[in-house]
Amino acid sequence: MEMVHLSDLEKVLICIGTVLTATDLPNARNPAYVLTIDFGPYGIKRSSAQITRNYNKEDLIELQVMAVMNFPEKQVGSVMSQCLVTGFPDENGHIVVATVERKVPNGTVIR
Repeated sequence: MEMVHLSDLEKVLICIGTVLTATDLPNARNPAYVLTIDFGPYGIKRSSAQITRNYNKEDLIELQVMAVMNFPEKQVGSVMSQCLVTGFPDENGHIVVATVERKVPNGTVIR
């Protein structure tokens, strides 16, 4: 394991946002959703997320998710992904979204 300094972590902006919509990503190599997420003062962003194995689209609406906000935008199929939704692999390697146990204001930064 490589050790990092706190200053390295401070460069990564991870904040909470609420999923407004979830739709299928058309023509994706791997099944994915396009999430529209409200990050409060950081605005409304779109993200491609390969989370179809653990989540139905309807279950994602109003879910608060943690996302990296300051990575460069990335073209994913027909969608420009503007943030990276974070998560952890379950025992089968399918992503479980990182979230909070109770609601916090959209745009709150992880500490």
